[in-house]
Amino acid sequence: MGFIDLSGSLGRHFGSIGVALNEINTRLSISYADQLLLTGIQSERALQSIRQLCDALNVPDKLRLDVSSSIPEHVGLGSGTQLAIALGLALSAYYDLGLNVRDIARLTARGARSGIGIAIFEQGGLVVDGGRGEHTITPPVISRMNVPEDWRFILVFDKRGQGLHGDAEIQAFKELPTFPQQEAARLCYLLMMQGLPALAEDDLSLFGDVITQLQSSVGAHFASAQGGIFTSNEVAAAVQFLQDQGAVAIGQTSWGPTGFCAAQGVELAEQLKEQVEQKFSHFENLSILVASARNSGGEVKIERALVRN
Repeated sequence: MGFIDLSGSLGRHFGSIGVALNEINTRLSISYADQLLLTGIQSERALQSIRQLCDALNVPDKLRLDVSSSIPEHVGLGSGTQLAIALGLALSAYYDLGLNVRDIARLTARGARSGIGIAIFEQGGLVVDGGRGEHTITPPVISRMNVPEDWRFILVFDKRGQGLHGDAEIQAFKELPTFPQQEAARLCYLLMMQGLPALAEDDLSLFGDVITQLQSSVGAHFASAQGGIFTSNEVAAAVQFLQDQGAVAIGQTSWGPTGFCAAQGVELAEQLKEQVEQKFSHFENLSILVASARNSGGEVKIERALVRN
């Protein structure tokens, strides 16, 4: 849902806020095989990641990896972090290595900027990380709160595009202008003294206003690198329409192109989804998803085969 201080003007770089969701996720399993085998959703990224992890952990790769669901890559939903941590924890459980989420994050160099992907795998809910200081390894969690059960998040996808990632993302951060210290201070105050209290008091309207302000500020800062506050013009149009119909917490997740907003209650969220789909039915590359917040972290289950004599 956004960064707080992109230039470290107040002493710490980045700092971010985000929410775990239920309806879009990564699910995988590993079991023994004579040689490394990938089944399910075919992903070169998964295959490459498990090879790298086996090498780093010094464990055999005689494994069958089945990926039954995965988060779309490079659309601003933290797919790489969730995949890396899921694979790492699966291997840790399989080989009884005793590793935790942050051990895997360090091993796979996750959390270079935002720590949200790490934190929500640990705990779920809404998370604020404290950014990066001089000695930070992975950004620390400074606030973690449950999201009310009836809050819904509407995601707007553009199937054509991907947000900046890899070397292009690194270069974009280098070329961004300095983020004003006064603006970073304002965002900190908004989040600490309005946004989080609003969440605690189940005030989606006020919480949404804070997120919209934060997104507007950070989006304007990113505009030179991504061609505007939103990466996708069609997503921007759809999200603006949703805001006009009463949705709150308007923004783009990471480099996009995925846009998001929030609504109180399943009924309103589904109505808004239907309205925006009808309004923009001519935008063939848009798709809409209503998602609920997940107030628990990732799950690791161990199933042991029953051996009969």
